[in-house]
Amino acid sequence: MPLDDSRPPADLRHRAEEIARGKFAQSPQGLKAPSPEETRRTVHELRVHQIELEIQNEELRLAQVELDASRARYFDLYDLAPVGYVTVSEPGLILEANLTAATLLGVARDGWATQPIFSRLILKEDQGIYYRHRQQLFETDEPQAWELRMVKKDGTAFWAHLEATAARDEGGTPVCRIVMSDVTEMKRTQEALQQALNDVQTLRGILPICSRCKKIRDDRGYWNRVEVYFSDRIGAEFSHGICPECAKQLYPEFEEDAGSPPESEGSAR
Repeated sequence: MPLDDSRPPADLRHRAEEIARGKFAQSPQGLKAPSPEETRRTVHELRVHQIELEIQNEELRLAQVELDASRARYFDLYDLAPVGYVTVSEPGLILEANLTAATLLGVARDGWATQPIFSRLILKEDQGIYYRHRQQLFETDEPQAWELRMVKKDGTAFWAHLEATAARDEGGTPVCRIVMSDVTEMKRTQEALQQALNDVQTLRGILPICSRCKKIRDDRGYWNRVEVYFSDRIGAEFSHGICPECAKQLYPEFEEDAGSPPESEGSAR
């Protein structure tokens, strides 16, 4: 019989006890009252069950703490890594990227949906380099490494070094995992070391020099002083002095004074 919720609480309690006693009387356990031993055994079982629940609750709490710590380690190792991590599908869709990659490209991670194709982030002139290495990666499963120019959201281009490996997602579908780093400064340094080498190679050739004033003719036909010519090409700085031979020709009186013996005291004047 359903309980009537409109009855006072005390009456409902009385009705509930009557129903419970009726159900207990119909059960096999209700045929006779439990003995003290059975009662103690039941209480013991309830206490053991309570302790088991407390242990399980503590284990669940510790598991949650470990899960939180794992998530924190994942955030430190993946999202805050000094290089960008990008996972790209075989058709070229961006499946996942860390914070470093998003910052490097100037795109918020929730904005990947507006640029789902990885190749769109590559300078148009260098997209062929990306496609060749991506095709070779999926065909051979051999890791690939190359450099190309990428474009940020604001249109700024930069040199990137990419290292790609083939993998499979949870469903077994092939994916490409890319490690990306900005090497713009390194490329600039390399270009400056190469330009310096080119300058040295140029200086090894025959230089037209005036036999009188010693000016050097450059590749545009202009005559420059020696110090200007070398300063423009290798960045050398010059200080001026005078060699002993030129000093003899230009200032012979100083040479004579320096070479004559000193007069002794009492000598005739």
